[in-house]
Amino acid sequence: MTGTRPDANTVFECSGVDVYYSDFRALGDVTLDVAEHEVTALIGPSGCGKTTFLRCFNRMNDLIEGARVEGTVNYHGVDLYQAEVDPVEVRRRIGMVFQKPNPFPKSIYDNIAYGPRLAGARKSTLDDIIERSLTRAALWDEVKDRLKSSAYGLSGGQQQRLCIARAIAVEPDVVLMDEPCSALDPIASGRIEELIAELKTDYTIVIVTHNMQQAARISDMTAFFSIQINELGTRTGELVEFAPTSHIFTNPDDQRTEAYITGRVG
Repeated sequence: MTGTRPDANTVFECSGVDVYYSDFRALGDVTLDVAEHEVTALIGPSGCGKTTFLRCFNRMNDLIEGARVEGTVNYHGVDLYQAEVDPVEVRRRIGMVFQKPNPFPKSIYDNIAYGPRLAGARKSTLDDIIERSLTRAALWDEVKDRLKSSAYGLSGGQQQRLCIARAIAVEPDVVLMDEPCSALDPIASGRIEELIAELKTDYTIVIVTHNMQQAARISDMTAFFSIQINELGTRTGELVEFAPTSHIFTNPDDQRTEAYITGRVG
C-alpha cells in the first residue's frame, strides 16, 4: 500500500519498510509520507505493527535485541538508518511519549530540566525552558507553585502532560505518541486531545491509538494497518490504507478499513 504525498511538505518519507525480530517479519513493505505540522494517526487491531512502525521513526527498535529495519526511512531527506547517523541525536529531534506516564523519580522541575541539561543548556536559561515547556503542555498554571515537588504526586493525566512537556523541552521537530490516553480517564484524555491540537502548530505529531473516535477527532491523516496471514500461518502487519482522516472514516477505499472502523472486525 502506497501513501506518498507529492503535494505535501514532508518530514518523513518511508519506502518499503520491513521490520524483523530475528527471523520473524513483524511488518511488511510499508510506504507512506508524513507531512509537517499534521497529526498522523496509526490505527488497527492489536498485533498489526502500529507501535513497531512508530518506533522506526526514532530508531527505538534499535534497543530491541534481534530487531532490524529494512527499506528506507528518510527524515528531511536523510536516511535515518545510515551507519553515520547518531540515534541519540535522532531521538533528540524526534521525541516520544509512551502509553503509560513515565515521569522520572525527580521533582517536576528536574523532570523537564533533564533533557536540556544533557544538551548543555545554561543554568540561567532553565527557568525559562521549564515555564515555556509546561505552558505549552497546558500544565504550568497547575504546578507552578510546586515545581520542587515529586512528579509522582501528580495525577495520571498531569503526569502524561508532564511527559509531553519533558519531550518538547529539548525543542524537537517531531513528537511520537504511543497510545498516550489509554491509561487515562475521559476527562484527562480530553485534555491531552486538546493539547495535541494545539501542539501541531509547532510540531509534527504521529500517534498510535486504538480509539477510533479519538483518531477521527484529532488527526489530519490516518493510516490503517491490518494483519496478513500467509499459507504457513505467519502473521505480518501491513499498511492497508492511508488517506485524509475524513476519507478513512466516511468513504474508505478498502473493505477491510470499513469493516474495522465500523466494528465488524476487531
